[in-house]
Amino acid sequence: MSRSNWRTPTVVLAASGIVLTIALGVRHGFGLFLQPMTMDLGISREMFSIAIALQNLVYGLSQPFTGMIADRFGVARVVIGGAILYAAGLVLMSVSTTSLALNLSAGILIGIALGCTGFAIVYGVVGRAFSAEKRSVALGIAGAAGSFGQFIMLPYGQTLINFLGWQQALVILALTVLVIAPLSAGLVEDKQAQDKELHKQTIPEALREAFSHRGYLLLCAGYTVCGFQLLFISVHFPAYLLDNRMTPETGMAALALIGLFNIFGSYTWGWLGGRHTKKYLLSALYFTRAVAITIFIALPISPVTVFVFAATIGFLWLGTVPLTSGLIAHVFGVRYLSTLGGIAFLCHQIGSFLGVWIGGYLFDSTGSYRVMWILTIGMGVVAGLLNLPIDDRQIMRTAPKAA
Repeated sequence: MSRSNWRTPTVVLAASGIVLTIALGVRHGFGLFLQPMTMDLGISREMFSIAIALQNLVYGLSQPFTGMIADRFGVARVVIGGAILYAAGLVLMSVSTTSLALNLSAGILIGIALGCTGFAIVYGVVGRAFSAEKRSVALGIAGAAGSFGQFIMLPYGQTLINFLGWQQALVILALTVLVIAPLSAGLVEDKQAQDKELHKQTIPEALREAFSHRGYLLLCAGYTVCGFQLLFISVHFPAYLLDNRMTPETGMAALALIGLFNIFGSYTWGWLGGRHTKKYLLSALYFTRAVAITIFIALPISPVTVFVFAATIGFLWLGTVPLTSGLIAHVFGVRYLSTLGGIAFLCHQIGSFLGVWIGGYLFDSTGSYRVMWILTIGMGVVAGLLNLPIDDRQIMRTAPKAA
């Protein structure tokens, strides 16, 4: 596929990786703000959880639309808009004192921003830049970059909170996410060349095809569980550790360790996806998560068990992303990968909304996260079962329509 000489697949992958590093790294650090903000503002954990849950819901709801815009008009324009919205949301979050303001800033604005800079958008351009043989590995590398963001941005965020306070920390993070805007130059695609080379299909046709495919619906259902599990852990795990007399630094280190092992996990699962059946890998990943959580809550909590669990769950953290996107690309092609991946990610974010909100609700109702942990185990088993019967055969279409 023709593109400006300097926008090689390597450049596309590098720019995409840095965008994900910053956007997702900042996003995964919101759990660090839970305790200081609730204590200073006198709000409940459920109230904070609702704002972050709303963020994830809006993130998911915006993905199909931002995906369609990216597939139609280009990823770069969407990413620039996302960077500006992200910075604005963080600044407004720093001065929020009410539930309404927190929902608007941390919830709606940042949610839309993530919809413009997250996996579904970036994976679209990466998937089109690489051949089918190299696509799963490339998606895994991009996912690893997002994981690196969690590893590096969590200590960065905690340091800002410790030395400047949570309000100034949010302002500095706002300046940091603006770095995303110039990186969009590396994500500009030649849409005219794509129209000549890719199968000619409209977005409504692609949607009808996907929604009539049972395997796509099962994949989306399993992805819902992924979001439920991960956002519960991401937002509530630091507070869970504090409740069990661990230090704030232990919670930060655990999340950073998740990010570190997520780097290896994202690449490894992407690499495996290029060599083995993706649906079986997804099932194995969900089943293994359920086992890891079961062992963790069955053992006494100590720094050792926390860090071992963080490393294990980190290796399993975002392995679903390159596998899910790779499976969608394999079955349906790459022309509307951002659109179809965005719809799947909407399901993921519905799960994220439920995981964050229900986690806060159950804690406020029972004074413990134990019921929530058990729920994440059961849903992991269900997700593993859902992926097994997916029909992963590539759709063979008729010749492209005349222009």
